[in-house]
Amino acid sequence: MAEHQSVNVLFLCTHNSARSILAEAMLNHLGRGRFKAFSAGSSPRENQQPNPLALEVLRGAGVSTDDLRSKSWDEFGREDAPHMDLVITVCDNAAGEVCPYWPGHPATAHWGYADPSEASGSTEQKLEAFRQTLHAIRRRLELLIDLPISGVDHLRLQAQARELAAKP
Repeated sequence: MAEHQSVNVLFLCTHNSARSILAEAMLNHLGRGRFKAFSAGSSPRENQQPNPLALEVLRGAGVSTDDLRSKSWDEFGREDAPHMDLVITVCDNAAGEVCPYWPGHPATAHWGYADPSEASGSTEQKLEAFRQTLHAIRRRLELLIDLPISGVDHLRLQAQARELAAKP
């Protein structure tokens, strides 16, 4: 990885509507140009859209929601897709699925989070579940962006990302 090049990170979940969307938006917000985040789902539903509560919580945290959309991970297996340096699954279902071939064999890690869209209760309780998930994602992402990434080889990036999975 060249020193000026950003690190491309793909966040995967099943539907690409909540956790992976939160992670994509937050890393692009925090990444200071050193990181470029993307997200996708293994099996987004037809006409899947980002969860409105995820978008509300991101906007409330001052994070842009422009250009966020739910998409299949097939988009990132094509020849014209951006090269990924790191692929992180953020839900247990996607972690257990057979992932497609990623050009360039990016580093991989699994950061599991509970699905905030399964929270029950009032709208405020559901929003709080999304805020808690966003907070947990942000803590790990802050650690990731503080890593000395430039010049790091594939195996070291993978080891560092996997070590962060153990951080609360």
